[in-house]
Amino acid sequence: MFPPSDKRESGEPEEIRQDAAQAQLNRMRQAAQARGNSRISPSRRKAGQRKAALPFVPGEYTGRDPQGVGKVFNRFVSERGWNSPVAVGSVISRWEELVGPEVSAHCKPESFSDTTVQVRCDSTAWATQLRLLRTSLISRFDAELGAGVVTKIEVIGPAAPNWRKGLRSVKGRGPRDTYG
Repeated sequence: MFPPSDKRESGEPEEIRQDAAQAQLNRMRQAAQARGNSRISPSRRKAGQRKAALPFVPGEYTGRDPQGVGKVFNRFVSERGWNSPVAVGSVISRWEELVGPEVSAHCKPESFSDTTVQVRCDSTAWATQLRLLRTSLISRFDAELGAGVVTKIEVIGPAAPNWRKGLRSVKGRGPRDTYG
């Protein structure tokens, strides 16, 4: 790849050229010296003088140990105060996991405002069933997402059929006994 001599395209000998990391470190050191910060070498430090260590708390992130993505993301969200918006998204996105596959097949969340979830069911029987399960679902949401994220489940039954066809319609009572 390179010619056999120790000079490359830059024309500098190999000894003079530095790698990019070393050059950046040197620039940072020069900038720090220009600001008035001086570097204290370890040999100039007093023998008994050490950096103050932070107290170790088990289970707390110290900034040095590798962490899982889930732990890092949860800490990131909680430090910024995004717990409730993320929990709102969790109710909608994890609906099947939270309520179970049978209920989620017939009842879908439509909206989430404040701490109220509006759920539309595909039949009146499932709407009644969800109303009966309401307290157990709220306790499950508290256990999975945190207390107070969901405090009320508003159940909406199936929508009535719309008899309007086309762009224009006639006002009045609408269809009556036309099936008999």
